[in-house]
Amino acid sequence: MAAAVKSDSALLAAVDIALAELNESAEPGTVGDHLGAVMSGERLATHSFACLAPAYPGWVWTVSVARAPRSKTVTVCEVTLLPGADALLAPEWLPYADRLAPGDIGPGDVTPYVADDPMLVQGFEATGDEDVDRTAFWELGLGRARVLSAEGREAAAARWYEGENGPGAALALKAPAPCATCGFFVPIAGALRSMFGICAGEWSPSDGTVVSIDHGCGAHSEVDMDRPDPEKVPAPIVDEYRLDLA
Repeated sequence: MAAAVKSDSALLAAVDIALAELNESAEPGTVGDHLGAVMSGERLATHSFACLAPAYPGWVWTVSVARAPRSKTVTVCEVTLLPGADALLAPEWLPYADRLAPGDIGPGDVTPYVADDPMLVQGFEATGDEDVDRTAFWELGLGRARVLSAEGREAAAARWYEGENGPGAALALKAPAPCATCGFFVPIAGALRSMFGICAGEWSPSDGTVVSIDHGCGAHSEVDMDRPDPEKVPAPIVDEYRLDLA
């Protein structure tokens, strides 16, 4: 057990010395009241002052003071600005790979390789699911080392189904018929074929994207709009008793 640091009255009383040094170092108007002093080590004390800078709420100015053995002269060692218990701090640093979010990747960006990505499995490993295994072997024939795992497939399906191209989208709720009955609906291969396909309708807002079979829009190939009857125009009336002079 470490011995308690001996109190030093000269250092603890050196408030004016610490404040004078702090006023020379800190930006004018940012030094507040003296908050106290504590012994930091043998013949070493730290004085704390409130920080009034608007950009540093909850931070504290600290001034370390010391004296040599058998000397009464107090000298300043260091002036620092430290965060207090309620200080506003920068967010915890995250590695680049953990900061990425969907939509962040732009032209020229490359994502880091994730060796143990739970969303992927080796393309040659059997999973026991016939549809998944058949897809994996087919993918391997194209030279792809890894394919979607069961977890990755379920995550993608949930993301697509709950997104803007699923059955709950405002576009689908007002659609006259589902995508499953549309001629522009192209089913995808693999285990997700029973739930999703690609929209190939040029006039559809979902053109070129993955849609669920129960999604829909107004560009369905087999529906038609209500066509209004042509406007009935009465026959022209000819006034045979009026002569127009050119």
